Amino acid sequence: MSFGALAFLNPWLLGALATLPLIYWLLRTVPPRPRQIAFPATRILVGIENTEKTPSTTPWWLLLIRLLAAALVIGALAEPVLNPSKDTRLSGDGPLVLVVDNGWAAAPRWKLRQAQIAQVINEADSQSRPLIVVPTAKSAKTFTPKLEAPADARNTAQALQPQPFAPDRIAALAALKTALASAKKTGVGSIWLTDGTGYGAADQNFAADLQALSDGGSFAVVTDSEGQETLGLTASSGANGKLVANVMRTGGLARDGIIHAFSAKGQRIGEAPFKLSAQATTAEVTFDLPLELRNQVTRLEISGQGSAGGVNLLDGRSQWQRVGLLSGESQEKSQPLLAPLYFLQKAVQPFAEVVRPRDQNLVQGVDTILSEKASVTMLADIGALSGELEAKLEAWVKKGGILVRFAGPRLEKGGDELLPVALRAGGRSLGGALSWSTPQPLNPFDEASPFAGLEIPAEVTIQRQVLADPSQLSPDVKVWARLKDGTPLVTAKTLGDGTLVLFHITANTDWSNLPISGLFVDMLKRITALGALGGANSDSTSAGTTDEATAPTAPETLIPVQTLDGFGLLKPPPPTAQPLAASAIAKSVASFDHPPGYYGAAGQPRSVNVMGEKSVMEPLPALPSGTLTRVYEAETAKPLKPWLLAIALALLFADIIAVILLQTGLAWARAAPRAAAIIATAFIVTTAFITAPAVAQDKPAAAPVAKPSAPIPGYAQAATDSVTLAYVLSGDSEIDNVSQLGLAGLSRVLQVRTAVEPGEPVGVDIVNDEIAFFPVLYWPVEKNPKTLPEATLAKIDAYMKQGGLIVFDTRDYSSGLPTGMALAGETGPALQRLLGRLDLPRLEPVPDGHVLTKSFYLLKSFPGRWAGGQTWVEVQSASDDEEGGRKARRADGVTSLIVTSNDFASAWALDQRGKPLFPVVPGGERQREMSLRSGINIVMHALTGNYKADQVHVPALLERLGQ
Repeated sequence: MSFGALAFLNPWLLGALATLPLIYWLLRTVPPRPRQIAFPATRILVGIENTEKTPSTTPWWLLLIRLLAAALVIGALAEPVLNPSKDTRLSGDGPLVLVVDNGWAAAPRWKLRQAQIAQVINEADSQSRPLIVVPTAKSAKTFTPKLEAPADARNTAQALQPQPFAPDRIAALAALKTALASAKKTGVGSIWLTDGTGYGAADQNFAADLQALSDGGSFAVVTDSEGQETLGLTASSGANGKLVANVMRTGGLARDGIIHAFSAKGQRIGEAPFKLSAQATTAEVTFDLPLELRNQVTRLEISGQGSAGGVNLLDGRSQWQRVGLLSGESQEKSQPLLAPLYFLQKAVQPFAEVVRPRDQNLVQGVDTILSEKASVTMLADIGALSGELEAKLEAWVKKGGILVRFAGPRLEKGGDELLPVALRAGGRSLGGALSWSTPQPLNPFDEASPFAGLEIPAEVTIQRQVLADPSQLSPDVKVWARLKDGTPLVTAKTLGDGTLVLFHITANTDWSNLPISGLFVDMLKRITALGALGGANSDSTSAGTTDEATAPTAPETLIPVQTLDGFGLLKPPPPTAQPLAASAIAKSVASFDHPPGYYGAAGQPRSVNVMGEKSVMEPLPALPSGTLTRVYEAETAKPLKPWLLAIALALLFADIIAVILLQTGLAWARAAPRAAAIIATAFIVTTAFITAPAVAQDKPAAAPVAKPSAPIPGYAQAATDSVTLAYVLSGDSEIDNVSQLGLAGLSRVLQVRTAVEPGEPVGVDIVNDEIAFFPVLYWPVEKNPKTLPEATLAKIDAYMKQGGLIVFDTRDYSSGLPTGMALAGETGPALQRLLGRLDLPRLEPVPDGHVLTKSFYLLKSFPGRWAGGQTWVEVQSASDDEEGGRKARRADGVTSLIVTSNDFASAWALDQRGKPLFPVVPGGERQREMSLRSGINIVMHALTGNYKADQVHVPALLERLGQ
């Protein structure tokens, strides 16, 4: 007999409650307490009465205790049960089919499913019906369901466990039909314990097909109650690299929870709450963590969910790295959108934090990048790294950094030790001796390449590149990308725990259209992900790593390292887990052969998750008519007999104590209020002495002490108020005096002939003074100059790349320009000894039509005191004159340096009356005039850049040439 949530297994015993009135009559009196009478020997019979007394009545509360005890005993004998299970009887007398969803979505409430399975088997046992238990997610390579007796079916059901992948219901249905082929066809009853989730179009007719098997029997579906739907979890990188988690479900009531973030060592790094409104299917939450902590997160987990789908494993691909960007080219003020760093920044920003030093000083820029703990550094067209800079970068790479180099005109000269392969001098371009007749496409990437699996657009072609020396392609040099003809395009080499990578093309569109393709972004993303595997600037341990540092590699196949079970716990991979191809890891789906987890080398694992970024949780398709629907019971049946007997026994003990108190005259009862008052008073007094701990007043934080700024040079104000020319102090008073007089004379002529109003020339100490204030720096080269320190060379390099122009004047026209720019000994040419370690571009004699020849005057030569020397400027690349090409890297079209041996300053030097101080040979005053015009052209070229190279001025220039 059942009354809602209460049922009695022996309801006929409740008839004994009718005896309660009889019990009441028997228990309504109690014998009186004996009187205490003095019994003196002399008056033994005095005062004794013979009259018979009636006993006192039993107190009402004592009578109630006894009646309740009797009623509880009767009720316990009737064996009441709380929350009895609903009737699970299925009609039919044939086999009973039990289909169980045991995929990842069934794991959170697996105990309820086990209880439901046991209940169904018990029902089948009571009906003497055979069972067939069919899981929809297989746990073995081959599984054949079979018809079993209920006792054997219990063993089969106990072996079921949730699997960490989606169920295959269609395959389960086919196996079920095979098992039922030889069984009784009529009276079959079916029950489906579902996880409440749909898995695509293949499941649309599953319920209808299952119902069709129930010929003569009923068909029931058991699912989760509303508000208990399974949750899935995905993770991605959001704005500014913040970790974003997305919680998914099929729908339901409003719900909330917490997502925990764990490190590889199992430490909980952070948590974020989420809320799902009614019927909402997704909720997005963001983890606000510092970059260092964010990159230590290897696992996100929904608290209390306990399923493989409620866990998201992270690897190096999802980490947000810091990438430092530096360029060897001059600052392109006129065409910033064509600069290499613009292309690199746009390509890297979607998946990394960019560190781009503002200072063009390479040494200071590298220091900035290393201090920001960048894991990847990208250098665009930096030809030679030497001295302190090379040592710093080499040490950083050996600790796990990834150094990515891009080619350019500067790198065509050779390179340095921080390249993965030695280069041949010069480059390979269309129309040259080592050229191809048509632009070259890319060859498909090898499986061993980090780029494996990326699709190569057909329109990506290469027009020019630097060539690797074939004799230097040793086995330790990895070719990650090739052209169609087999020429290496991207090479790499391990250095310590880090990697050197070289793109044999520029980072902009000068040499190819790869930088404007989506492939370029994907390639840089793959390389940046390698930075998460190194230990250059990270104290964290990646998931699955060992204590030994492992250099990043790209194996062709990735073996399983650790895999998730159905409950979302990382365990050793099962024997059935198969390796994954490196090119397929990005598109892999968790399955029996490839369960979710970590794959690859122990130091650089790749993660496979149940839920991907594009996953969507769908509800079950509509069930066919006639389907019995139930929900998993949240509470199991609880027998109340032990509790009722225990309460009845307690009441009997209370009755005994009450009788004893009545027999003693209620003395204890009268003392009880006083005892309670004493206890309450003691409690209040004790509580009064408990006070809150005093809180010390926080001292106000000390105001930060401002660090003294660098001293501002005294000439800074004057140099910024007007155009100021400067010269480098040599330490020789005679040379310095000529330089000062020469620039003063040139400034006077500039003021008379042009719109420029220069200030007084300034002499600067190249080692200690700031030179960024001056557009032109005149540098007379001594015969035996001292070697410049590394910091000074870096300052000079930064000055030229920021738009400054340096005129190196050897003042000896007979020597010409030294051949090459390699570091020479003490006996080598003066300019070579001075600047041998500086990363200079290639130079050439001023070509016809160069902007320097027409920036103000139309000139064909640039004489000084002497007219026999050659004047050199930055070389123009071969592609500059092609259609669509652009000039070699010069700030606003300005060459960064001019080298001459004609002694400009002596020809420009004038006294206070404007008279020349030094004779000029062999051309006399005509040569001096041309020298002054050369100086004016140099200054105007530095100030106006490629203005006169603009095609709009061509007609006017041709007209003047015709005159």
